[in-house]
Formats: sequence, C-alpha cells, structure tokens
Amino acid sequence: MTAILIDGKGASQKLREEIATAVARLKLEHAVTPGLAVVLVGEDPASQIYVKNKARQTLEAGMASFEHRLAETITESELLSLIAKLNADPNVHGILVQLPLPAHIDEKAVIESIAPGKDVDGFHPENVGRVVAGEGGVVPCTPLGSLILIKQAVGDIAGKNAVVIGRSNIVGKPMAQLLLAHHCTVTIAHSRTPEIASVARTADILVAAVGRPEMVKGDWIKPGACVIDVGINRVAKESGEGYKVVGDVAFSEASEVAGCITPVPGGVGPMTIACLLANTYLATCRSVGAPPMEIF
Repeated sequence: MTAILIDGKGASQKLREEIATAVARLKLEHAVTPGLAVVLVGEDPASQIYVKNKARQTLEAGMASFEHRLAETITESELLSLIAKLNADPNVHGILVQLPLPAHIDEKAVIESIAPGKDVDGFHPENVGRVVAGEGGVVPCTPLGSLILIKQAVGDIAGKNAVVIGRSNIVGKPMAQLLLAHHCTVTIAHSRTPEIASVARTADILVAAVGRPEMVKGDWIKPGACVIDVGINRVAKESGEGYKVVGDVAFSEASEVAGCITPVPGGVGPMTIACLLANTYLATCRSVGAPPMEIF
C-alpha cells in the first residue's frame, strides 16, 4: 500500500479529549453541564449499539446523557410530544433522534420539530440554510468529521478540486457546502452522472458517500488524491460464513493510487460521534452566552 492511512480513531480520541477539557472549563466558569438527549425508536441492533456508544462517550466527555428508548409502535404524536418536552428542558442542550424511524412516522416532521438551537445533528432546515449561507448553522456530524480529517491530512485545501460522490441531505450536500466554504472547486457526482469514473479522476479530494459496497475502484482515483470513504456496508465474507464491513471504496485498489485514504472501519465513523459531542458543547455555549474554546 502506498497511501498514508488516515487515522480516524486517533483523531477522534484527540478531539474528544479537547472537548472534555472545554466541558470542564464550561462547568467551572459557567456552572452548566452540557446535556445530550438521544431518542431511539425500535429495536434495530445496529442502532442500539450506536446509541450505547454515544451515551458512553457523552459521559466520558463530562456531559449528561439522557436516553429515551421507545417502542417501535409509538405514535408520531407521542414522539413529537417527547421532543417538545426536550426542547423545553433547560438541562438538555442537544437532541438527537436516531434515524431511520419506523415507516409510520414522518422523519421530516420529527426533524423540523427539534428546536434549531438543540439540533446537534444539523438536519433542521434552519441549520441547513445557515450552513449554505455561511451564517454559522450547526454542521452535520459526518461531513464535519470528514472535513477535519481532510484538513489534517492535506493542510490548506483552498483551490483543490473536490468531488463528492453522493447527494444525500445527510452527507453529500453538506459535505459539498463545507468544501466550497473552504474555497475548493466542488463537483457533486451521483447515479445519473455520465462517465462518473472520469469525473472522480479529476479530484484532489474525493469523498465517497453513496452506500454501495466498493463502488469506487482504484482506476477512479487520481494519483496522490485524498480519499475519504464515508460508506459503511455489510457484505458476505468470501468464505460464505458471516459478514464483514466495507466502505464505498475498493480499499486495496485505491490505496495503491491515493496519497492518503480513510479505512473502513476506523476512519470517518469514530469522528461522527466526536463531532456530535462537539456540536453539543457548542450548543451549550450558545445557550448560556459563553465564548467557546477552539476545539477544531
């Protein structure tokens, strides 16, 4: 392998340590403990593990963790009622509703019911608009974590050609906006992009966020490019027994061409929770009028 491995675990650990220091100072100087409320509907095993990890890391950062585990049969009105209570709770500074939600619940209605100041996922339309306009909205966690890794690996990214493969509201679109805000020339590619491999090969920075196992091949990569693989896909092992986790990039091929690359797992994933904690800390600072420490 010629590419430098981008260590998301190490970067995440460093960021969480910085957040813990900032939280301790906030408690000392302003007598407030950041509180994160996580709402989980249903019994999805992957979501259960993810929520457990969030709660553990929240407590390790010195924050208060409020978990709400709800039956899959809960009605939309009951869920919206809970969110309204969390919006009004002064001990809760951040609210995260674990997605996806059951089919009978309107995700859009739930996202829009969260107070924008407590929307630490950055999905509320007000935050989306502020990020697009460059007016300081809450930045979604996965794109924010990806940007931190890119800047740590590349340094100054102004003027770089960036290609984002994927146009989801959760990753693709906000990722493109962040790169644009940092003066990259940005292209968004997707399922209807003709000659998508040729488009990808123009990228100094390539972000893959499509949810298709190993879609991006080695010959899609510009030599020396920074490759950020956001995908997390479960595929059957070659032996036929059990599953393994792979990204959207064919790692073994791409790592022979790229200058630096994130592994899956261990790349972007750990940064997502760390940035969730960072967003909760920043939301708390805004709520009490405290100047935040610089943690990025």
